[in-house]
Amino acid sequence: AGIVGGIGLTAAERAELGAQYVDVGIAEEHAVAMASGLARGGARPVFGTYSTFYQRTYDQMAQDVCINRSPAVFLVTGASLYRSTDVTHLGFYDISIFSHVPNLVFLAPTSIEEHLAVLRWAIAQTEHPVMIRTPLGGYAESPYPVRADYSALHRSIVVTEGAEVALIGVGNFAALATAAAEELARDGIHATVVNPLYLSGLDEALLTRLKEKHRLIVTVEDGILDGGFGEKIAAFYGADRDIEVKSYGLPKAFFNRYDPAALARAHHLTAPQIAADLRVMIRY
Repeated sequence: AGIVGGIGLTAAERAELGAQYVDVGIAEEHAVAMASGLARGGARPVFGTYSTFYQRTYDQMAQDVCINRSPAVFLVTGASLYRSTDVTHLGFYDISIFSHVPNLVFLAPTSIEEHLAVLRWAIAQTEHPVMIRTPLGGYAESPYPVRADYSALHRSIVVTEGAEVALIGVGNFAALATAAAEELARDGIHATVVNPLYLSGLDEALLTRLKEKHRLIVTVEDGILDGGFGEKIAAFYGADRDIEVKSYGLPKAFFNRYDPAALARAHHLTAPQIAADLRVMIRY
């Protein structure tokens, strides 16, 4: 969609793809509807564009792709407060927009290694439309063995096992959750860190198990809180008086020409700030 450089396709790679490469210009809605038709016909289409441009495609994603369960693959790039900072091109609303669409499997891998594994699975399978939030940052190397099969949906990954507090880091921010846990470990607080991976559903078995040794569940996501992943977690534990949920993310607002580091600090999206907050909550 006019951003081939942004999704990493060089001129040589486009030439090698030949007729398998289609540039729709800025007609993202057409690209999604076209991908749905191709997938229904047995092809394995992969459409990639920036998160901000996927906002235009909600109707096609719901009506053409997801109602028909068309097994197309959609790569979301630039989904981060650290990407575009112009108010018309913000990319951190995607979780709130697409994680609630029925039949869509939405994943947020935490490293390049995991991203490639998820992508290989998404292309090979034929049961689900799959959206993948391409990691921007995240783990330099995966701290856990990356699996090859993701067909058992909504199975989260325990990165480190601890007690009392569990940090659930979404996609890009799994590494931030790990960094906050490392800060806490200096004070003798050994937190659990979880990579949920799936944004379109919850690992209810794991969340139930966390209640055995934890009283504070913390979510950290590179997106807005309203309609975000943290709200799913808070809703799951809503009737449990023994569990407190704290969610980190951005408010529902527009931002323009902002400094990413300053915006992150303003909303306590740094490891030292998160750890400082949690120390107070744990000791209270």
